[in-house]
Amino acid sequence: MSTTGRGLHGHVLETLGPAITAGEYPPGSVLRTDELAQQFDVSRSVMREAVRVLESMYLVESRRRVGVTVRPKSEWNVYDPQVIRWRLAGADRPHQLRSLTVLRSAIEPAAAALAAKHASAEQCAELTECALGMVSNSRGHQLEGYLFHDIAFHRVILNASGNEMFARLGDVVAEVLAGRTHHEVMFEDPDPAAVTLHVQVAEAVRARDAARAEHLVREITVGALQELDILAP
Repeated sequence: MSTTGRGLHGHVLETLGPAITAGEYPPGSVLRTDELAQQFDVSRSVMREAVRVLESMYLVESRRRVGVTVRPKSEWNVYDPQVIRWRLAGADRPHQLRSLTVLRSAIEPAAAALAAKHASAEQCAELTECALGMVSNSRGHQLEGYLFHDIAFHRVILNASGNEMFARLGDVVAEVLAGRTHHEVMFEDPDPAAVTLHVQVAEAVRARDAARAEHLVREITVGALQELDILAP
């Protein structure tokens, strides 16, 4: 849930959200909307709108005559892309990256196997196009270009699985891939072996080879975990 372009309450969220996820306001802390409105120099209606967004993420709960209370981390919507982004920007980054990468390793191989069975011709073509885009951006420190195609590649895998639960994880995977790049938890150029694996996955899906597609994506996620051991221990 991006707050870009949301004006005043977006500005409040981009300050208050990371502060909550970083633990600056521990669980049980009570925030007064009047005081926050004054602190951020915004109207109470703007502050209430920001609080409603935080409530939708289960970061806080609002009670009459009590105020806005920070909820325990165990209750947060940890799948919300904005919550992921905030956590990746803070001290929780190593744990968050590892947790999300383990999630990927559990889900994406199964999704790839299903994609090999269910992907349409258009999805197979799109997957190949994404893999080739990764190849063309894999040298010369073109990490943003590589990231664009990498995110698109994994979205296709999840969507082509035909499983709506897997498909809804597209934004989650996008955030962890973006986090690895934007917080420099990657080498200056992607691992050539990982790039090749993506090309091979596209070939396996097109060939309807579910076992090979699953195996190759598992190799990709294992490699991502190994990168974390090196770059974000």
